[in-house]
Amino acid sequence: MTTLRRLRYTHGFVDRHGRARYYVRIPGRKQVPLRGAFGDAQFMSDYHAALEEAPRKEIGSERTRAGSVSQAIIAYYRDNSFTGLAAGTRAMRRAILEQLRQEQPPGTIPFGERPIAPLRQQHIAILLGRKKPFAARNWLKTLRGLMQFAVATGRIDTDPTQGIKPPKARPGEIHSWTDEEIAQYEATHAIGTRPRLALALLLFTAQRRGDIVRLGPQHIRNGELTVRQEKTGVTLTLPVRAELAAILAATAGDHLSFLVAANGKPFSPAGFGNIFREWCQQAGLPDRCSAHGLRKAACRMLAKSSMSNAREKQHVECSPRRDAASPKSRRSAATEHCPRCPAILAPPVKRSSPNRPARGLSRPSRRPKPEHNNGKP
Repeated sequence: MTTLRRLRYTHGFVDRHGRARYYVRIPGRKQVPLRGAFGDAQFMSDYHAALEEAPRKEIGSERTRAGSVSQAIIAYYRDNSFTGLAAGTRAMRRAILEQLRQEQPPGTIPFGERPIAPLRQQHIAILLGRKKPFAARNWLKTLRGLMQFAVATGRIDTDPTQGIKPPKARPGEIHSWTDEEIAQYEATHAIGTRPRLALALLLFTAQRRGDIVRLGPQHIRNGELTVRQEKTGVTLTLPVRAELAAILAATAGDHLSFLVAANGKPFSPAGFGNIFREWCQQAGLPDRCSAHGLRKAACRMLAKSSMSNAREKQHVECSPRRDAASPKSRRSAATEHCPRCPAILAPPVKRSSPNRPARGLSRPSRRPKPEHNNGKP
């Protein structure tokens, strides 16, 4: 016999007149009443019709204007071009787009209520001009993704972000921990504590904090640590250093994550960054010491070491967006010693001028051009 529990999206109750009523409630759709007694032919016919033909009710459609920026943003949230992004990228872009919807210059309506079709390049340029350089770069990437989706779906004719160059911004310097600062932290937090375990994971794996908080005993097998980086999507197999293995063995834990908060749940990347800063303050370290600075320290240690095991150096990957053969590429010390980097095997040749060969190199000989006699013998 068919039961109410087995019929998905079905909800039933008895009204004040003692009559049983049943409805199909699908998230995002309007509820549909079911006629007849439960389980009979009329009931099942209405049930299957409600599953197949019930019109989808767009969430928030009553609060947004047709053809507005807000309506395009809501549709963009459900598109594969947005849902296929990494979780951190989606969170950043959603925060920017929600702020864009509330953006309201003096004497105007909110940006989200404006029609998207008349947007032009000058409107985007004015919007980005009020942001700081790094924020403007993130806003441009986010708006470019939204406008490309709007063009593909016919909401706007041309992409207003096309032709706008990202503003130039000087990158900030992240402090790399010194050996003295690492020793000071270790003197404050003994082996077997969460702060010491966090230091060991950052220092001996050289991974980002978003990857550190997801590491657990299930990622270690046969003395190797396997991690799939959240930012790049690359799967790495790292050898577990003896120092890290000793600290893991001394730290008690029965969770799926090595690092857990006081409530027993895993840290979020931002929450781990905040608690790690507090642990640094307890050790008397300056504010410049951060979790990412330990990753740079690990790169420095690998670059200075004389290890012959190439696999252990590969856990600091070369960035594919920087051409190692270009003289203008900026490489860290660890990247310059990376066995996979082509700049190690063939370093770029420095030239004094673009038209003069470098010292010790000769200009290739040129063959004389054949004389044309216009067909004369």
